[in-house]
Amino acid sequence: MADLLNFSLEVQVKCFSSMFLNSFYSTDGNSLLISGLQGSRFAKLICDDFNPIHNHDEKSFCVPGDLLFSIVLQRYGLSEHMTFRFTEMLPSNLPLYLPQDTGKAFKIFDSNKTCYLEVERQGERTVRENCIESLIRCYVRFSGHNFPNILMPLMEENNVMINPRRPFVIYESMSLSMKNLDFNDLDVHLVDASLNTKGKRGEVLLSFQFLGDQQVSGTGTKKLIVAGLREYQQVAVDQMIATYNSYKRSFSRR
Repeated sequence: MADLLNFSLEVQVKCFSSMFLNSFYSTDGNSLLISGLQGSRFAKLICDDFNPIHNHDEKSFCVPGDLLFSIVLQRYGLSEHMTFRFTEMLPSNLPLYLPQDTGKAFKIFDSNKTCYLEVERQGERTVRENCIESLIRCYVRFSGHNFPNILMPLMEENNVMINPRRPFVIYESMSLSMKNLDFNDLDVHLVDASLNTKGKRGEVLLSFQFLGDQQVSGTGTKKLIVAGLREYQQVAVDQMIATYNSYKRSFSRR
């Protein structure tokens, strides 16, 4: 666990712009649309996440949950206390409805009323562009590095691993609680990581802090569901990590 707790991420954002997300989605009134290429670029360029499920030409492609999270913050602002629950995997090019009237809770859904994201919020709210962008950038990069940086050491510790041929890792929810909304640059620091298994399924809970000016500006948790668990095998894990890193190297050479 010591290696896990040493994991931290520093993101120094020197230039802020409310436009930085705009190339990763399109809107038409209250309708939101994310193409496969837009979702893939966000995963790789902003999150540093090379999970093949976010490759735009992958049959099982899904839009990164962190892109929906980011769009909500950009559009509705950052509240002191927020919870995001990802209820369905979002395919490419599916129009979503962005509600105009939002209170303490709202949902993002499609024309068939299928809900993809539930949001709850409380407390004071800020729409400061640099504040919101800083939090988005540092959190989604931390989130994008969950595999392999955090998950694989955690699985080794629990003597389990996901299926190398059909890895199943689902982003279920995240929550944040900010002590203040007056910050510019934030870092994310992992505080704790746990894996509770039941048969071939498991629940991963990550606890972290938002640090600004060497002070704790807020805390958060992220929950992941993993399935297809089996006994840990170092050779298979090494191959998974090598394959993942090859995706990353291939993209960087483009």
